[in-house]
Amino acid sequence: MPEVVDTCSLASPASVCRTKHLHLRCSVDFTRRVLTGTAALTVQSQEDNLRSLILDTKDLTIEKVVIHGQEVKYALGERQSYKGSPMEISLPIALCKNQEIVIEISFETSPKSSALQWLTPEQTSGKEHPYLFSQCQAIHCRAVLPCQDTPSVKLTYSSEVPIPCYLIALVVGALESRQIGPRTLVWSEKEQVEKSAYEFSETESMLKIAEDLGGPYIWGQYDLLVLPPSFPYGGMEHPCLTFVTPTLLAGDKSLSNVIAHEISHSWTGNLVTNKTWDHFWLNEGHTVYLERHICGRLFGEKFRHFHALGGWGELQNSIKTFGETHPFTKLVVDLTNVDPDVAYSSVPYEKGFALLFYLEQLLGGPEVFLGFLKAYVEKFSYKSITTDDWKDFLYSHFKDKVDILNQVDWNAWLYSPGLPPVKPNYDMTLTNACIALSQRWITGKEDDLNLFSSADLKDFSSHQVNEFLAQMLQKAPLPLGHIKRMQEVYNFNAINNSEIRFRWLRLCIQSKWEEAIPLALKMATEQGRMKFTRPLFKDLAAFDKSHDQAIRTYQEHKACMHPVTAMLVGKDLKVD
Repeated sequence: MPEVVDTCSLASPASVCRTKHLHLRCSVDFTRRVLTGTAALTVQSQEDNLRSLILDTKDLTIEKVVIHGQEVKYALGERQSYKGSPMEISLPIALCKNQEIVIEISFETSPKSSALQWLTPEQTSGKEHPYLFSQCQAIHCRAVLPCQDTPSVKLTYSSEVPIPCYLIALVVGALESRQIGPRTLVWSEKEQVEKSAYEFSETESMLKIAEDLGGPYIWGQYDLLVLPPSFPYGGMEHPCLTFVTPTLLAGDKSLSNVIAHEISHSWTGNLVTNKTWDHFWLNEGHTVYLERHICGRLFGEKFRHFHALGGWGELQNSIKTFGETHPFTKLVVDLTNVDPDVAYSSVPYEKGFALLFYLEQLLGGPEVFLGFLKAYVEKFSYKSITTDDWKDFLYSHFKDKVDILNQVDWNAWLYSPGLPPVKPNYDMTLTNACIALSQRWITGKEDDLNLFSSADLKDFSSHQVNEFLAQMLQKAPLPLGHIKRMQEVYNFNAINNSEIRFRWLRLCIQSKWEEAIPLALKMATEQGRMKFTRPLFKDLAAFDKSHDQAIRTYQEHKACMHPVTAMLVGKDLKVD
């Protein structure tokens, strides 16, 4: 097979040389906001007569490169926008195939490193100690240290765990832990630690179900770290220590499906990894599929279908935002000259899940397809793979059902933009009530508004309230009188569940309710989870009454935002 080229990396490809191990020594300088250290890379030549190799770097200062105790020559190439600069290292002797060499690179990061966020003591809960955390997915590890920054290369580093370098992580702060399971500690600043321990108390139950679905959990420890509010994602699946956003702290464990998602990455993502970011759906589609099975085992099969249908709605929203012919709505994307952060959306998650859910229904149901999933993990453990590898294995696993697989419109599913060619079947039991109530509001006239009351929601779970608002948001804007009446009867402004609050505030701003502007600005800035922050800022900028305030607020807050969040909100608002 021809080699798969990772267009997001400037480094020598894995066919030329391969990093086997990283020994990282570094010190943290909070005053200057830099990491200074040495990365000792054990590199193995994959060809004869290797005389030089190239690594990815971004905004790094290189002090020296040492091989066998001797300084060697290196050259930093021109900066290539989001990809950073290639660093070419001349080897003192030509290497033959499979020969290994240790390259020690002394480096310093930039205070503007896109992988690191530095918080002052005032920005933390404790207000006493500064705090640092890293976020390397997708291609930000090169802003921490020189490396082959591609998921196609897996290496061990100090904890002896083979991982692609987007899973390298650092956190420095005043942290405490609580034991919440036989292999789980939850870590955070002390102000959040008890609340976090309560919220994530179901972790061990989820781990056990995940082992039943995916095979043994091989990483030993599964700890959770609750980060400061500026953390840009719901979670990040670093082996042994998942990073999560404090926006999950709802007080009633209702947002714990994110923990089920990050646990599932221990198999799909960390054990079996997408070879390049073009195939990101392999990480995320399978992980959403496992996550929903875990929640289904805990809360019932109807709940799994309810969340699956909600995901279809999220997919519709993403495709509406991009436009149905946009290349980022394809399942397998082409990231040649595209920053993966700009392409990021719910598409690889939800279109990927929809494909697997459709195949489950086509091939004989959940048990049959979970058998495939377990075999897939076993087959590709410790490897980085492409969509073709996945599809070939699917065909070989179901060799008695090739006729059925040939009915799938693979080209439309994998390579065409827009919605999938087929919508899977969903159990509607838990969704019907949400649709019925949303229809009453959407079709209701001004005179009907007194027919609504708080009793409408008395049998709704928080998940159903969230879905009701998601349904409303698809029909936004609503008449302003409807929105005001909704606040009167349901008092949504008082709800702190971040998912519900986010959808409610979007509905208010899109329906042009001026009273919601300060609440929406507050939510957009008091946390930095991009899922919430980017749409809120976009909605506020699109409302003439809050447009200037949205731009001004972004410019006032961007120094406190995570670098990736600040960059993408700036692009959304067309100000940077």
